[in-house]
Amino acid sequence: IGGFVGERLDVCLRNRVMAQDVDLLVKPFREKSDGKWGFRNDFWGRWYTSAMLGYSYAPGNESRAIIDAAVKGLMETQSADGYIGTYPEEFRFGDWDVWGTKRVLLGLIANYDLTKDIRVLEAAERVADNLVTEVSKRGVSLAATGWNGWKGLPPTSVLNPIARLYRLTGKKSYLDFANGIIKSWDSPNILTPTGLRLIQQSTADVPLWEMSGAPKAYEMMECFMGIAEMYRITADPQYLTACRHLVSSIVKDELMIVGSASVAEIWCHGKMRQNEPLFQSMETCVTVSWVELLYQMLCLTGESNYADQLETSLYNALLGAMTPKGDWWAYYSGLMGERVHTHQQFPDMMMSCCLASGPQGLMLTPSWSVMNSPRGVALNLYGNLTSKIVTPAGQAATLKMESDYPAGGEVTITLNIPEKEKFSIDIRIPEWSKNAGIKINGKTYEGAIMPGTYASINRQWTDRDKIEVAMDMRARVVKAQSGIGDAAIQRGPVVLAFDSRLVPFQTYVEIPPMFRYKFLTDKADESIDVELLEKSDTGRIWMTFNVPLLDEAGNKHFLKMCDYASAGNTWQQDNIFRVWVHQPFDLRHLYINKLDWRVTNPFSDTGEPPVIPERYKK
Repeated sequence: IGGFVGERLDVCLRNRVMAQDVDLLVKPFREKSDGKWGFRNDFWGRWYTSAMLGYSYAPGNESRAIIDAAVKGLMETQSADGYIGTYPEEFRFGDWDVWGTKRVLLGLIANYDLTKDIRVLEAAERVADNLVTEVSKRGVSLAATGWNGWKGLPPTSVLNPIARLYRLTGKKSYLDFANGIIKSWDSPNILTPTGLRLIQQSTADVPLWEMSGAPKAYEMMECFMGIAEMYRITADPQYLTACRHLVSSIVKDELMIVGSASVAEIWCHGKMRQNEPLFQSMETCVTVSWVELLYQMLCLTGESNYADQLETSLYNALLGAMTPKGDWWAYYSGLMGERVHTHQQFPDMMMSCCLASGPQGLMLTPSWSVMNSPRGVALNLYGNLTSKIVTPAGQAATLKMESDYPAGGEVTITLNIPEKEKFSIDIRIPEWSKNAGIKINGKTYEGAIMPGTYASINRQWTDRDKIEVAMDMRARVVKAQSGIGDAAIQRGPVVLAFDSRLVPFQTYVEIPPMFRYKFLTDKADESIDVELLEKSDTGRIWMTFNVPLLDEAGNKHFLKMCDYASAGNTWQQDNIFRVWVHQPFDLRHLYINKLDWRVTNPFSDTGEPPVIPERYKK
């Protein structure tokens, strides 16, 4: 993958993932550092899953040495009974013990999926066997363990790797254990008088912030990833239905415009509230779990709406949470204010959950960019990329894509294939692209092109066949669901934002008499022409736009906006940004009173009233 996304993948892989001090992640497993409480057991598995995804995307000898040493170091901490964890024996099944077991299993499975090293699979089986044995011996229900505030969500999310181990090994004990976890959700326990009832409540479209009295966002989604795995095993339609309903509820009630959710890590009716000045919104771990759940649903259903959501989260919430050098991530990412680096939850490891998980979401991008389909191949990510594919007849072929998307909407795809073959190439037409066009070898494609679906082109393909796709990149106004008059602008999959580097709200300058503006239309989703001023695959600001506005007299003006991922990305206190603005909005108020997007105090930093020019005192 090239272009801006490729550059972001490269810097994250180089400066964060493969630069990790692995011994800091393994040490707590040797020393059993967590005691009664702690989740140092979380970080090795999160980081290792990112590393395996990164190695799969960009294999190399140096990276292979890192992942081999990391898995070897962890397996050396495995006890005689199979346990790999950071809790001493007397505190087993403490607050985050089983949660850490899940992370360990997912990391080991990620290694085995790629390397097929039987020693790694055997280590994972011993971890799982120990968990199954200890639960039985101690007579505990996982739904009644873990930190009591989350009502059993974190430990029962181990359903995901247990189900995956069953698919790898066929061990009946794993399937029985997985079924037992699902059954435990329906039983009252000391943490919840009703049981979690995840499947029933999701299918009944209970609001997420009310589900089970435990609205913890990403732990709940990770339980549903386990439900998706159980659907793969059993084909029980209730499992897929529950996952569909959960995703629909997130989109309907929780998902904010940039493709993430949560306040202080929990569901919060965020879609309605997102234009408020929310504190601790959009945790990076929530973004990553959302991306992983979408990927699961895309794999299971082949429905393009899941890829549409993946694209929005990638270009906005995910990339916006990473620093320009790729070496650090945000814990929370708001829609106004400033970017703030994540703190270190455990300074002895120089690590936090979001720092460990952020790269995992980003490194998943190559996995969904180009995928196999029952008919042939599906194209989900547009830009400069080259993908090696295997056709339905088993031919090794190559797809080369050339585009500056999403800066522009033109995409050219060239197929290199040894022999002629008939199969489908599915072109994702995003829901927002109302007037897309396709040409094949210069001739207009006459088949159906419908927004929110794949254009499935089934024909006999020959070497050097060329597909040209033109997306409708007109920007559109998005009205706040709260109905209080706020609006935002989205161009293609990219959300735009005001940034104090482009419109310096904190510095007094000469301003025009008319400074009360509104976007060019008051109608939600109506298209407006937004001019792309410049684009850079590196540097601070990826894309800068001229956005047309109207003043009170109906005159047209332009203000600069940038893509959300670049907004505020100096990560300094004086770099302020904002996505949602009231219609009309009065920037003069900010200049005169020396305010910025965050402040309502009409006094300067010195406590003295600001000096207001005479011509503005009216």
